[in-house]
Amino acid sequence: MDTAGARPEAADGGADAPREPGARRPGRRRTLRRTLRYALAVLVVLLLPVLTAETALRVNYTGTPEPGTTTRHQDALWLGHAWVDGRKTEHDVRALTRRLKSTGIRDLYVHAGPLEHDGTLPEAAYPKARWLTAALHDAAPQLRVQAWLGDKLASESPDGLRLDRPATRAAVLASTRQVLAAGFQGVHFDLEPLHSGDRNYLALLDDLRALTRARHALLSVAAHQIDPLPAFHSFWGATTGHPKWWSQAYFGQVARRVDQIAVMSYDTMQPLRSLYGGYVAQQTSLALEVTPDTTDLLMGLPFYHENRFGHRARAETVPAAVRGVRLGLSRTDADRLRFGVALYVDFAATEADWRAYREDWAG
Repeated sequence: MDTAGARPEAADGGADAPREPGARRPGRRRTLRRTLRYALAVLVVLLLPVLTAETALRVNYTGTPEPGTTTRHQDALWLGHAWVDGRKTEHDVRALTRRLKSTGIRDLYVHAGPLEHDGTLPEAAYPKARWLTAALHDAAPQLRVQAWLGDKLASESPDGLRLDRPATRAAVLASTRQVLAAGFQGVHFDLEPLHSGDRNYLALLDDLRALTRARHALLSVAAHQIDPLPAFHSFWGATTGHPKWWSQAYFGQVARRVDQIAVMSYDTMQPLRSLYGGYVAQQTSLALEVTPDTTDLLMGLPFYHENRFGHRARAETVPAAVRGVRLGLSRTDADRLRFGVALYVDFAATEADWRAYREDWAG
C-alpha cells in the first residue's frame, strides 16, 4: 500500500486527531460551562428573594402564642346560597344554631347575590331571605345576619361590574336598600379582582357607609391580602396582569370606611403548613397595624379542601391558620377586642375543620 501521502497520527491530540463519536471540541465545552454558569447565576438571582421570604415565613411560624389570644366572640361564617333559595329548612336552621351555640361566631354572611354586572340585584335571587332572617332571629337572637353580595369586576377583562360608572354605583346602593328591607342586618361585599388603589371602590364605600349608618345596619367587606413584600402587588401585576395583593396603606383606607373587614387569608400559593401559618401570622400583623380600633378585623380560615393553583389543601389547614392568627395577634396587639376569624365556607367544611376551630380558637 502506498503511504507516501498519508498523514501521520497526531500524537499530541491536536486538531487533526481523531475524536470518539459524540465527543465535543474543548472550545464547545468551555462555552457550555460558561452558559451553565450564567444560567445558574440568573436562577440564584431569581430564587434568592423567594427563598429568603419563605425562610422568613417559616421563622414567623415559630414561638408560642400569648395566653388569651383566642376568640373574642367576634367571629363570622360565610354561608352559601342554599340558605336563601329554598333548599334549607327549619331543621337546617336548628342544626346550624346548635353548631354555633358554643362558638365565638356572631356574624353570618349569607350569599344573596351575585349582583348583576350593572349593580342591580333581582329579588328572585333571594326568595327565602325574609324567612331565614326571621328564623335565625327566633332561634339565635345574638347572631347578626348580613347579605353577602359579590360580583366579578371588569378590572382585568371587559366583562364584569364597572365601579367607574356612577350609574353602577347607584345601582349597588339600591341593591343594598333591597336586602336591608328583606330583613338583613347588614351587607357584606366581596368584589374581585379589586386592584390596590381603586378610588371608585372607596367612593362606593363612602356612599354605602352613609346608607348603612342611616339604617343602623352593618357594612362589611372581604379584603384582599396585603403585600407580603413592599409594593409586591405592583411587581406581580406587571408580570402577571393580576396584582392580587393590596398595599398596606390601601388596606387601611378601606378598613377606615367599614364596620368589619375580613381578610381572605387563603389561596396563598404556600406549599407547606409552616409556610402558610407564617404567612397568616404576617398578614395578621400587617392588617392589625392599619385597622382602626373602631373596625372589626377578621382573618379568614380555609374551611374548604381544593387543590389548584394558589391553594394546596394539605398546606392551608385550619390549625395552621389559627396558629398563625394567634402568633400575629400576640406580636402586634394581643389585647385587641374587635378581632376575630371568619370561616369560609359552610358547605365545604368538614367535622375536622369545626373541631380545629373549636379546640384551637373557640375553646
